[in-house]
Amino acid sequence: MILEHALLPVVPGREAEFESVFAEAKQIISSMPGFIDLTLSRSIETPNEYLLLVHWESVEAHEHGFRGSPEYERWRALLHGFYEPFPVVEHFALVHRA
Repeated sequence: MILEHALLPVVPGREAEFESVFAEAKQIISSMPGFIDLTLSRSIETPNEYLLLVHWESVEAHEHGFRGSPEYERWRALLHGFYEPFPVVEHFALVHRA
């Protein structure tokens, strides 16, 4: 299992709209093969910044499965217009758990 990490800088003033649209978009990603779960959290200190954490079975499930799918085009159309600048996405493997 891997963890996808993305800090999402939403254009200030569009936070409520983003949260509403994300509710629709999460239905897309959660239906994908290899998807395990996700959380979306909003920054206290920087209210227009969100932290998206997605567990996938593998990097390939995310990079090739989801991003290579027609469903990703719908995800992109829904969400990518909210970001300024565009977020950096990284993958992490678990080292320790308490």
